[in-house]
Amino acid sequence: MAMTPWWQRGAIYQVYPRSFADGNGDGVGDLPGLRAHLDHLSELHAEAVWLSPVFPSPMADFGYDVADYCDVDPLFGTLADLDQLIADCHGRGIRVVLDWVPNHSSDQHPWFVESRSGREHPRRDWYVWRDGAADGGPPNDWRSEFGAVGPAWNFDEGTAQWYLHSYTPQQPDLNWENPAVEAAMHDVVRFWLDRGVDGLRIDALQRLAKDPLLRSNAGSTRRHDQDWPTVHERLRAIRRVVDEYPDRMIVGEVYLLDVQRVVDHLSGGDQLHLAHNFVFLHLPWDAGAFRTVIEDFQRLAEPDAWPAWFLGNHDHSRIATRYDDGGHGPARARAVALLLTALRGTPFLYQGDELGLPDAVVPPDRVVDVDGRDPERAPLPWRPPSVAGPGAGFSTGEPWLPVVEDAEQLCVQRQAADPRSMLSLVRRLAALRAASPTLQSGGQQVLDAGPGVLAWLRTGDGERLLAAVNFAVEPRRLTGDALPGGECTVLLSTDPEWAPSSVAPRRSAVRDLTLQPSEAVLLRLPA
Repeated sequence: MAMTPWWQRGAIYQVYPRSFADGNGDGVGDLPGLRAHLDHLSELHAEAVWLSPVFPSPMADFGYDVADYCDVDPLFGTLADLDQLIADCHGRGIRVVLDWVPNHSSDQHPWFVESRSGREHPRRDWYVWRDGAADGGPPNDWRSEFGAVGPAWNFDEGTAQWYLHSYTPQQPDLNWENPAVEAAMHDVVRFWLDRGVDGLRIDALQRLAKDPLLRSNAGSTRRHDQDWPTVHERLRAIRRVVDEYPDRMIVGEVYLLDVQRVVDHLSGGDQLHLAHNFVFLHLPWDAGAFRTVIEDFQRLAEPDAWPAWFLGNHDHSRIATRYDDGGHGPARARAVALLLTALRGTPFLYQGDELGLPDAVVPPDRVVDVDGRDPERAPLPWRPPSVAGPGAGFSTGEPWLPVVEDAEQLCVQRQAADPRSMLSLVRRLAALRAASPTLQSGGQQVLDAGPGVLAWLRTGDGERLLAAVNFAVEPRRLTGDALPGGECTVLLSTDPEWAPSSVAPRRSAVRDLTLQPSEAVLLRLPA
């Protein structure tokens, strides 16, 4: 039997470097801080760590405005620090995935500085420049991804033309219609893979191909500012570069709210290895909605298209807050941990979700992000503030954003010592998956389990595992196809009162498989 690829085996853990751990006391997380906490990743059985951008940047969009694709910003450390991090991770069996931002650069990148210096400069066509409309306004009706920014065009007084920016004006879009741009970005990929990086997360992939005629979106049945058909050949060309190196992976941020279009970026086995599914992330807390998306992906994907499941990242409200709905957030966050671990596919875990962190409260005078994403980017609390000070073990200085209000109880140190905590639960789940080929690569069948319950069967090598999540706010018994045909073993429950050493009697027999509100369970069934 072929070995399961590393990017399918276990969780990929996202680190937002500004907020993970501060090694020098300046209030901002950095690479030395991350290196000092790799034990945390090992205890989570993380298969890989994905770093949000650490490249030199003016930080207009906190690193997603890149001024140099082949270096490290001094805020985070040095290129040597990153090399050492890669070596340290590899020594622990952890792969390293870097966030690559190919759609746009910083307006301070040398390429753009040259491009805007004059209409005749050889690099003028490395970015998207156009004359304005007849009325003197922008060339078309395209809008920035950030609502507060408005139009996706900025007028440059020096050359009297407009340039395109899908995000902030400090992030001009590169012109992927120009083969020289594509070749330069391929060289960036090679630079990092040559240094031992194991994979890349491609930011804003849907924006890499736009209508070359720059037609307006109004009155059209499809958008012209993203997901143009040429994206697939551009993606295949990137994949060919990646495939020059053994055992590497690319995952795409495919921000399209259509499962078929997400799957299109995986088809053929020569595009992405993994695609982030934002249809899944935006689901309401409803068993039927989750079942539909899981089954849609299974139905539409080719046999070699592998799912990636995530419900949190640095751009979206925390799971425990988003699904709170009257105080249910903590229990639902625990259920999500089992859901992501037990589904067929690769789970992505955003830092702090293993602690069940809610959104932080950010006072108006501390707000720094243009798009309101500060609450989910608050620093990770490592130790109780009563012991470590207001930096909660994240920093000896003042953190760049406030930590969560209940850092005293939610911090890593407190949760690690509590077998009922979210962190202890996530560690147990990770250990189960690490020891189970069935959870890593086995088959999957979604089952009928009664109203409000999502259940699915995982099978492989003679093993049968049943996972079930109660989405209801009242207890629900497993029914229908999900009712096991004999006695079963409870491997894990997300109920804090459940302990691995004492299976509760109410779950020891088939006649009483009742799930509490927001409880999820993983059962071993008779072979």
